[in-house]
Amino acid sequence: MMHYFTEERSVETVNARMGKDSDPRLAEVMACLVKHLHAFAKECHLTQAEWEIGIDFLTRTGQICSGERQEFILLSDVLGFSMLVDAINNRRPEGATENTVFGPFHVEDAPIRTMGENISLDGKGEPCLFEGKVIDLHGNPVEGACVDVWSDNADGFYDVQQPGIQPKWNNRGRFFTGKDGAYAFRGIKPTSYPIPDDGPVGKMLAKLGRHPYRPAHMHFLVTAPGFQRLVTHTFVGDDTYLDSDAVFGVKKTLIAPFERLEGAETLWRSPFDFVLTPA
Repeated sequence: MMHYFTEERSVETVNARMGKDSDPRLAEVMACLVKHLHAFAKECHLTQAEWEIGIDFLTRTGQICSGERQEFILLSDVLGFSMLVDAINNRRPEGATENTVFGPFHVEDAPIRTMGENISLDGKGEPCLFEGKVIDLHGNPVEGACVDVWSDNADGFYDVQQPGIQPKWNNRGRFFTGKDGAYAFRGIKPTSYPIPDDGPVGKMLAKLGRHPYRPAHMHFLVTAPGFQRLVTHTFVGDDTYLDSDAVFGVKKTLIAPFERLEGAETLWRSPFDFVLTPA
């Protein structure tokens, strides 16, 4: 039975228009989206003017997107949606290292480096030794794991944000574990930095009284045959923004020790083991 659109039956009327030959999963997702989108408008009594502001916001968000910038991902991040989707899809047993957001600054095929090599190429920042092991849930070392790492420089920028200013592959590298599962490399103690806040998302944060900063962190992508891919960060434990990360990426288990080394050329040491989950 066909129903004409009314406020009371808006969800049922819209979802009834889906054809019998539609993709089942697409139909399920879209029906759920319509249900909650309509409930949102009804709950906050959305005005016509507010709806038009929302359309303008989404339009400007799309217009600022480019090959180097994805404002919609940024929007998803600051709403906590990226972290929610990540959490739903990466439920792991107790003891396994937790996932967090991937972020927009990973670059494929970073140079493969030897263990202990320095990834900081611009000479800025406080030198830091990162080391630990890649192990399974039983504590056994994982051989042949790829530890792909990247971070900002001492000024709070990734190399892809400053082409021609930073050396290519600055603060990036891939390391492969041996039989002992150990990894080690030298970089810098990371610094906190703001997400790009000169666009619609940044203006929205300002209107909400929110800052755009991420706490200092090192990115890790750890992969090994027979194990789930691990996308995570390690965070500097005394950072000002740990409790207010703009993209909600901090988890207590990912706060790593950063030990000051007195009288050494390398000023800091950050030990951290990564515990992988079977595929």
